[in-house]
Amino acid sequence: MKKAYEVLCKCEGFIVKTFLVFMLGLVFLAAATRYAGYPINWSVDVSVCIFAWCTFLGGDVAMRNKKLMKVDMLIGMLSARNKKRIEILTLLIIMVFLAAMIGFGLWLSYTTRFRSFQGIPGFSYTWVTLSVPVGSILMMITAALQIREILEDPGKGSAPERCEGDVY
Repeated sequence: MKKAYEVLCKCEGFIVKTFLVFMLGLVFLAAATRYAGYPINWSVDVSVCIFAWCTFLGGDVAMRNKKLMKVDMLIGMLSARNKKRIEILTLLIIMVFLAAMIGFGLWLSYTTRFRSFQGIPGFSYTWVTLSVPVGSILMMITAALQIREILEDPGKGSAPERCEGDVY
């Protein structure tokens, strides 16, 4: 199971990097062709779709590498035991929010299945809205693994749950 998770992490990181480069290229291409007088109207729309996926998949990569924004001015004054309790509580709150995102994201994906994305024929809006539940499921797995790591190793500080090859 751990090996499958490592493969998932590598694939996720590769997808995010590739999508970011592709999105940048599309936006640049759109600007260049518009300047030349031959605009590519669909490029910005495809970039928006890619941005949605990058947002949620990148959120999981950041969460896995403990790179999410946090303010620990007050938490830093607590004992190690209380820090862990707060970290677990925070992760549980995040998991409740992610569960709601999964539920509402699946509902939104289902209700938009017949809507075309930005008027592009044959491209359903569901492909964009699926980024919400898919990314939330991945972040929920990451949060659960981080909670397990904190509970299994009470003597150590919480180390980031990282996949081999993650360089962020």
